[in-house]
Amino acid sequence: MLKDILKDYEIILASGSPRRQRFFEDLNIPVTRDVRPVHEIFPEHLKREEITNYLSVLKAEAFDDLKENQILITSDTIVYNDGVALGKPADHQEAVNMIKALSGKDHEVITSVCFTTAKTQKILNHNTRVFFKELTVEEIEYYVTNFKPFDKAGGYAIQEWIGLIGIEKIEGSYFNVVGLPTHLVYKTIRELVQN
Repeated sequence: MLKDILKDYEIILASGSPRRQRFFEDLNIPVTRDVRPVHEIFPEHLKREEITNYLSVLKAEAFDDLKENQILITSDTIVYNDGVALGKPADHQEAVNMIKALSGKDHEVITSVCFTTAKTQKILNHNTRVFFKELTVEEIEYYVTNFKPFDKAGGYAIQEWIGLIGIEKIEGSYFNVVGLPTHLVYKTIRELVQN
């Protein structure tokens, strides 16, 4: 349905995430992937969605050559726990420490998505609250050793083993925790091409 409306547009997805690419395939929205290097550092005073908004716009700034018919999509996801933004763990021990910090508590998964055209820019964000059971050290070690979640914000993926055994409930979009608030992305693309 949306594919027909988009025939005169090119959607550029600036993400190396296979999960985000799969979302667009499942939404039947054709995309061109173009990932440009960005040093993902944000000012220390930023909190929560201020961080993801900042980083999603920063990623868009690498594209100064957009054509009239192109829509660039950049995004960023963090796990926000006890006032601290958890990005991707650098190694095994950092992933273990991150999951230990989330065990037995709830935290937020915050994603911002930036839509940039040659003339406009729109940013949206979505927060999902995730509730973990109390995890054992053995469960955490098993997960990190076998699933190596070093490309995942907060050191875990909800759709993997740790999510199946450890997450008691969520409040908000499940797909946002996977990496993209798909319902909002679909709605926003429709609005951009129909206005």
